[in-house]
Amino acid sequence: MSDLETRLSAIVRADPDLMHVLTTVRGVGLNDWRVFSGAVYQSVWNAVTGRPAGHGVRDYDLGYFDPDVSWDAEDAVIKRVAAAFEPPFRDMVEVRNQARVHLWFEGKFGEPYEALTGTDEALARFVAPAFAVGVRLEADDTVSVAAPFGLEDVFSLTIRPNPNRPLARGWERAVANARTRWPELTIIEPETA
Repeated sequence: MSDLETRLSAIVRADPDLMHVLTTVRGVGLNDWRVFSGAVYQSVWNAVTGRPAGHGVRDYDLGYFDPDVSWDAEDAVIKRVAAAFEPPFRDMVEVRNQARVHLWFEGKFGEPYEALTGTDEALARFVAPAFAVGVRLEADDTVSVAAPFGLEDVFSLTIRPNPNRPLARGWERAVANARTRWPELTIIEPETA
């Protein structure tokens, strides 16, 4: 485990709400699952900037992978996860089968999206490297980390476009939204041709 992964694990463990979500989800028994995106990188930003745990965290994105891409199968998992939580977490944990994302992504975001073969693969397609961080609480209580671009950007409070995809249509909105809650962020704007 790298030094930054060790720091991330400590930050995750110090966030009682995030640990509650991870512990509860682990007990649900999903295949190839991760909590990723805002709940993870925002926990780091809060720790780095001295803000309290949970500041700015609006939801917990939970991805899992099930080759059954039917809506009924995903809906059953969404209901199973919801039943594992009491309010307010019941409404804050957003569950998505990563095997189904290609079925709806283009219609929602206006961009094509190739089918995934696993949950961690989704991280490489996120808007920015800083956002592409996922964690899972393993059976032995270790926090495993998936971060295809590394953790340098998230710990340095830097948002730059994902170099492996076209600029996301929601780039400006995502950056503005993050900056309102963490004004210390450094934004590296995309290069224009």
